[in-house]
Amino acid sequence: MTKRPKIPIYYGGKLFRPVQTQGASETTSETIFIYQQDHDLVTATYSGGEIAFGQLIGVIARDGSLDLRYHHRNKSGTLMTGKCHTVPEILPSGKLRLHETWHWTSPDQGTGTSILEEF
Repeated sequence: MTKRPKIPIYYGGKLFRPVQTQGASETTSETIFIYQQDHDLVTATYSGGEIAFGQLIGVIARDGSLDLRYHHRNKSGTLMTGKCHTVPEILPSGKLRLHETWHWTSPDQGTGTSILEEF
């Protein structure tokens, strides 16, 4: 189990990319997430690999995890939506690693996990 940081994390301006995925993920190492933050509201845009353009929105929970919703259009032209629970980890380098458990809400209802790392 990932140990949650005890200090608040600020996500604004941070860049992430997937380093590991399991399940029917459409993200690849070419997908770049650009995060922003306003108080407990976290947003991001993302694109790259099979994703033409995407957005996510969520809130920081009391325990420091993120409750996120996302939507994107893939390069095949399909609109995809889902939800994600993310647990942050601070690496020895000071960079962040995000442990995600996600669930598609359209079209196939698949589930999976991903790990994103700040770069």
